[in-house]
Amino acid sequence: MEQHIVKIKSIDHITHDVLRIVTEKPQQYTFTPGQATEVSINKKGWQNEKRPFTFTSLPEDDYLEFTIKTYPSHKSMTNEILRLKKDNELILHDVFGAINYKGEGVFIAGGAGVTPFISIFRYLHSKNEIGECKLIFANKTKEDIILEQEFKNLLGSNFINILSEEKANGYANGHITMDFLQDNFGGINQYFYLCGPPPMIEFVEKQLQDLNVGEKHIIKEEF
Repeated sequence: MEQHIVKIKSIDHITHDVLRIVTEKPQQYTFTPGQATEVSINKKGWQNEKRPFTFTSLPEDDYLEFTIKTYPSHKSMTNEILRLKKDNELILHDVFGAINYKGEGVFIAGGAGVTPFISIFRYLHSKNEIGECKLIFANKTKEDIILEQEFKNLLGSNFINILSEEKANGYANGHITMDFLQDNFGGINQYFYLCGPPPMIEFVEKQLQDLNVGEKHIIKEEF
């Protein structure tokens, strides 16, 4: 298994609990938008603790970017990541991932499950190929929405938010139901890209099947 040690070039908060980490990029290191790698921290006691994180930079960028949700209350690797600074090192492993872009469709994300879609939307924007793609993004509250302004800029009215624990003007409230899906997509013959907590993905997939969306049109990754 290949390993690459990379230095952190910058690290900053983009929401109250989400970090943007930019690192060096190893030579000949390639990925496709939507893919991830296992990451560990190059620090005593942490080298063998690996977690999957999605690339949110573009394949042609000369750096790597990760958008990482942290859980300060857990004594976990993301809590250790909160202590990292510029010039600390990460260890990158093999590239993998089930989500890749097959064509226009509806992207449905829960919380940090949006991360594979960040690189895909940035890539499509760079090629002027976003077309009528939509993003349905489920979060608990407004402050949990990752890159809200960027998604608004990229998708306009095709960026649809739903909040389960807050009522706010301009945001749907509740959970993703069959009615909500039907109100927010144009038909069953497009692709549906799903990423989020397993219970949410299972529920949404069942709704799509009940709407007669074919298995080949559902592309999913649980985290």
